[in-house]
Amino acid sequence: MIVVRNPGRRRGRGLAAVATACAVLACAALAACSSNGASTSAANSPAAAGKTTITFESYNYGTPDLGGQGMQQLINDFEKAHPDIVVKPSGLSAADIYSHVVAQAAAGNPPDIAEIGWSKEAAAVRNLPVVAVQDIASSSELTQLEHSLEPAAVAAGEVNGKLVAMPFAMSTPTLFYNASLFKKAGLDPATPPATWDQAKQDALAIKKAAGAQGIAIAADNAAGSDFLTQSLINSNGGSMIANNQVQLDSSAAQGALNMLQGLASSGAAPKVSDNDATALFKAGKLGMYVTSTALLSSFESAAKGSFTLQTAPMPGFGAGPAKPTYSGAGLFAFSKSKAAQQADWTFMQFLTSEEGFTVLTEDIGYLPLRSDAIASQQYLAGYLKANPLLSPALTQFDHMLPYQQLSGPASDQARLDVQNNCVLPVMLNGANPSTTCVNVGKQVNQLLGAQ
Repeated sequence: MIVVRNPGRRRGRGLAAVATACAVLACAALAACSSNGASTSAANSPAAAGKTTITFESYNYGTPDLGGQGMQQLINDFEKAHPDIVVKPSGLSAADIYSHVVAQAAAGNPPDIAEIGWSKEAAAVRNLPVVAVQDIASSSELTQLEHSLEPAAVAAGEVNGKLVAMPFAMSTPTLFYNASLFKKAGLDPATPPATWDQAKQDALAIKKAAGAQGIAIAADNAAGSDFLTQSLINSNGGSMIANNQVQLDSSAAQGALNMLQGLASSGAAPKVSDNDATALFKAGKLGMYVTSTALLSSFESAAKGSFTLQTAPMPGFGAGPAKPTYSGAGLFAFSKSKAAQQADWTFMQFLTSEEGFTVLTEDIGYLPLRSDAIASQQYLAGYLKANPLLSPALTQFDHMLPYQQLSGPASDQARLDVQNNCVLPVMLNGANPSTTCVNVGKQVNQLLGAQ
């Protein structure tokens, strides 16, 4: 069955409400030392005496475009504030971390903490020796956490009503666009497309008049995450998952994928990979790009002195509003000893503090999951006043739909099969949306049923 989330008992002011107030004011390889039991020379050295060392595997740390420097800053600040804890970071891509942690766990030596994508949460809980956050924190600390973080964020970390993963990195799909190319094509940057039909027309205008590519959508993202696929199907009036079965045979799913194919076949979208689309956009050769806000910082850096970067909500289908879900990752603990678990918890609390989310937002582009950080002049109020590019994502956050998880031993493979065998061939290779969706849907559901 689908993993149950229970956000109903929490309070939360809502990110969009706080962000709106700010806008009004404005404009008006792992290190060898592991506390899981591995004995190393680093752990036994004089420098480590009296300290607890924890290993931390993070795809942000391992990916410059996703805020590697910001993550290092957080680690440095944490160690300065907590001299009794040493954090040994390591980084891989988001696509590789989960399988790497699985291999480490099989060898009896998982990291103390790993940043694992939300799309792999159910698989992680089933296949890895996860130590739930709820089992590390005291009841009073847990209550304080639930009242500090946004309800939707806390719900994302829950599996069957239990807080398993620490809410950490979250973003919603956002339309990034090159306002300079809009002007060159005779389009008004103040009125970005609100529907996919409008996006197609604008993309074709950019390609014809501005000598650049029109639009790209990161539904085939390199991490194999299906958050954008789910967002598109949701927005088209459907749901990708029901009763632990993918609904690729639905008219909503086939219509969403038919839209993606129509963009490519018309020439409005280039037939390139997600990584190539990112490079095109950063080079000023792509008019629009729908992707995660996690790329905001790198896009801002690329745009300086080259083009004007602007953002808008993800387009919808016709008159209906877009219904995005979220991407990002939670923090999963694996430490065995009580000392290491407490160090894990202390580090997790720091990463999700007002200070932590300030760095995550300013240096990467993840959404700040604390309203107090958004409202505080000490933390993010000034930044959001001067940098409104996150406003569309913050607005979407309050009405986004939960990410839908598949469960069972084959859940992660099923998700990858949907992306690699259905979304990518239809989107880029001209595969028939109807027959491909139906055939892949049957195969995936058979895989899920053989549990």
